[in-house]
Parts: sequence; C-alpha cells; structure tokens
Amino acid sequence: MSRSSLKLAIIGGGSSYTPELVEGVLKRLDQVPVGEIHFVDVEAGREKLDIILALSQRMVDKVGAKIALTASLDRRAAIKDADFVMTQFRVGGLQARANDERIPIQYDVIGQETTGPGGFAKALRTIPVILDICKDIEELAPNAWMLNFTNPAGLVTEAVSKYTKVKTIGLCNVPVSMKMMIAEMMECEPEELSLECAGLNHLLWAHKAWLRGEDITATVLDKVGDGANYSMKNIHEEPWDPDFLLALNAIPCPYHRYFYQTDAMLAEEKAAAAEGGTRAEQVMTTEKELFALYQDEGLDKKPEQLEQRGGAYYSDASLNLVDAIYNNRNSLHVVNVQNNGAIASLPDDAVIECTAVVGSWGAKPLAVGHLSPAVLGLMHQVKAYETLAVEAAYTGDYTKSFMALAANPLVPDISRAKAILDEILRTNHDYLPQFATR
Repeated sequence: MSRSSLKLAIIGGGSSYTPELVEGVLKRLDQVPVGEIHFVDVEAGREKLDIILALSQRMVDKVGAKIALTASLDRRAAIKDADFVMTQFRVGGLQARANDERIPIQYDVIGQETTGPGGFAKALRTIPVILDICKDIEELAPNAWMLNFTNPAGLVTEAVSKYTKVKTIGLCNVPVSMKMMIAEMMECEPEELSLECAGLNHLLWAHKAWLRGEDITATVLDKVGDGANYSMKNIHEEPWDPDFLLALNAIPCPYHRYFYQTDAMLAEEKAAAAEGGTRAEQVMTTEKELFALYQDEGLDKKPEQLEQRGGAYYSDASLNLVDAIYNNRNSLHVVNVQNNGAIASLPDDAVIECTAVVGSWGAKPLAVGHLSPAVLGLMHQVKAYETLAVEAAYTGDYTKSFMALAANPLVPDISRAKAILDEILRTNHDYLPQFATR
C-alpha cells in the first residue's frame, strides 16, 4: 500500500467499542497515517453515533492529530475510496441478542451470542447485510480490505469469501486475550510468547505454546487446570478438569467451555437469566452507563469502564492488522481466513481461525497439517454446521436451516432443533427478508 493518508470506514460506528478503536488509531499514527475516519450507522443508532463522533473529536483534538472525522447514515459515502472498511455492527441491536440468549435456554440448550442456536440466529440476520455492504465495496472501493469484527466472525468471513470478490480478513479478540492471559500465568511479556493456533472462530486451540523458544504447553495446561485466570468478561469461568486438559493436550479457548462443560454452563446461564438477566441484558445496563460517560464534554479519552464491556484488545487485534497490511510487515496474527491446506482435513475454501503471516497481500495461514483426534471430531462437526448455516443464511432455505441446527453439537435432538428454528424465524421475522416466502 502506498497511500500516504488512509481512509477508514467504520460500519457500526455508533458502537460503544468505537472509542477503543479511535484510541488505537491515535497510538499508531506514526506507523499508520490515518487521515480520515467515516463512522456510519443506521437510523436507530443515530443518537449513539452523534455521541461517539463528539467524543472521538475530543480524543483527536487532545493529541493534535490531523484526522477528518465524519459521522453519517450514508454507508456508500463512508465506503467510497476507503482503504479499510471495518465492520462491527449488530443487526437488531442488543434486544436481538437477548432473544438469541433466551430462546434456546427455554429448550435446555445453550443460549449464547455466537455459539449454538444464538450464533445461528445472529448469522441469519447478519450475513445478508454484510453481503449487501460487500456490493458497495466492490463498486466504490474495490481495492479496500474489509476487516470483519462482526460476530459470528467465522461464518460472516466465510460468506464474504464464498459469495463476493471483496478482500477480507475476519478477526476476533479471543486469540489476543488468550495470549495475554497465558503471559500473565507465565509472568512474561506477551511478545515473548509464541502460540501455534488452529481451529475455528470461538473454537480455537493453541496446540503449542513457546516462551523464548521453550515448549511450555504442558506448564500452561497445568496452570489452567490448577485454576489460573483463563476466561473473559462475557464467559462464566467454570473450572477446567486437569485430567481432561492432560488428555486434550492443547490449550482450549474460553468458549470451549460451552462444548466441553455444557451442563454447568447451561445451569449458570439459566440462573443468570432468572436473576440478573442474560449477558445481553446486563450489557444493556453497561452500555447506558458508558454512553452517559461518553456525553461528558470533559471526557477526551477512552474510559476505563469500557473494559467491562467484554471487548478487551479489540483495537490491538484490528489496528495491528491494518499496520501489517499497510506496512507489509509479514508479521504473525491469528485471523479468520480461507484454509487453503493449513488444516489437512478441511476443504481449501473453509474459513478457519489460525496463525497467519500478514502482509500487503493479505493473510497466508501457517500449515499445521493433521490435527489430533482429540480435537478433530468436534472441529469437523462445528465446521459442518457452519457450512450449512452460511448456505441457510444466504438462501433463506428452511431445510438447510433445520439441518444446520440439527448438526450443531450443542443442539441435542431434531425436535428441539425444529422448535428453536421456528421460534428464531418468528422472533427475527423483520430481519430475515431471505425467508420472506415461507
């Protein structure tokens, strides 16, 4: 990339995460010369968008940066001539997420934003919108990179890869969080660690961990099994069985608790929903508090309370990627990208999450070859579900949707799969135009 001044288009600019993104831009101006940021949102997010613009302007003014900030509801204007389009939106807002969490638990099934039926519902709402955005990118910014942070990131990235010509990389803060937590356990700097990561989004394993060249995988597994902090703000920290971790011989991501400790996680979800509300309902309260803070005209930096929102290291994940592409760093990042032989048993066009070399040409996954049977079965089952879910979201096909939920390992039988699907379609009717003929 040779542009001396970059334009970023932020789709979902009214998100409470945006100040962290702005902070990340300001910290990297010497390496990543951003000259323009265009925040865009939908009508329902107009008030939040205005608040974000005002706070962002105070942050930019504080450091004397020469960045033109715009906020509008005009997505095409935001995308036109952008170098990077960053997507971080939520179709239906937090109320839709709360529905995603509550519907499955009525049937004794995990209700979670990105995993299981909740993630499926989110994919159905999100994929048609992201594909529509891609049409604008193809027309108005064909050389732009789309960096997708919108969940479920793996499914969204696979849809973009399969159905559009847009250059895209999916990213997530979970791999960065894993590295930070392992660094804390090992009492070292994150830069001293190397992790060999491969799996799927929110189903990622670190198959090996090295500290200054020494294999520390077994030590990390011992520490996790012994109760070391290894979770995130939005995931209940159910203790890991040390014998199971020994058998697994790979470091699971925090989301694996939903698959490996389903009963305990479901019990915790049900109790939380009955007492303090689902995670989405709790976040609604957090968001109100954050936006009240953001309106303070004396505030000119990202407030510490944003850490409670659950998106720690978001700007590091996304802006380090911008840096790697713009400056052709050829550096290592854990991203969502087409497999292309990296995991031997998956198709080339399947989107995986893995360690990749990132430069101006994009992301090339590092090959891990054949994975252990300890992880292979679960990964293949979830990938089968993902493939069906992407097709269902694209086509609006009821039978494919039914099969996707039936294939998901968190849905125990087809009668519940069908009941949950029918309720998802009813509840999300206004956001699922692809199913309109049913």
